[in-house]
Amino acid sequence: MKKVFLVATAFIVVNITQAQIYMGKTCVTHFFSKTSMKDIEASSNTAKPVLDAASGSFQMRIQNTSFKFESSFMQEHFNENYMESEKYPYDTFKGKINEKVDYTKDGEYKVTCTGTMEMHGATQQITTPGTLTVKGKEITIVSKFKVKPADYKIKVPSLYVKEIAEEIDVDINTVMEPYKK
Repeated sequence: MKKVFLVATAFIVVNITQAQIYMGKTCVTHFFSKTSMKDIEASSNTAKPVLDAASGSFQMRIQNTSFKFESSFMQEHFNENYMESEKYPYDTFKGKINEKVDYTKDGEYKVTCTGTMEMHGATQQITTPGTLTVKGKEITIVSKFKVKPADYKIKVPSLYVKEIAEEIDVDINTVMEPYKK
């Protein structure tokens, strides 16, 4: 009888734990640089963010070469000259949602997420604002924030300094669903 109880308890704990992990079903990461000389933008849809609803832990990793630009020339310069994608292939964010969210109740929550962003071999502590929406079993997270290339040791050649904004607008929109093994 004790074995049946232990197995049943373990089954319930495992199911509850699995239900608290969400993985990105879709994720679009977009950035935009606006200057008087030129607008530059690119998007990627390959990131697979992970959210642990029990702890509020949120992680995301994106491959630099997955960003698509309007021209192959811009894409090449981004990967070779700025991001040095062979040396630094991924950008990562690991953080925690600061506000209490009831993931069992449909609704929209204004949240902030504080953590570390690693890009181009440099790490910065950042806090990003966002909106987290719970609808059924899906969670949508939308966040808009700014990144300064200089904070991540990204060097802009003097020839292009007027074409790259000092702050880049970043938008992330992800739809997440419960993780299933």
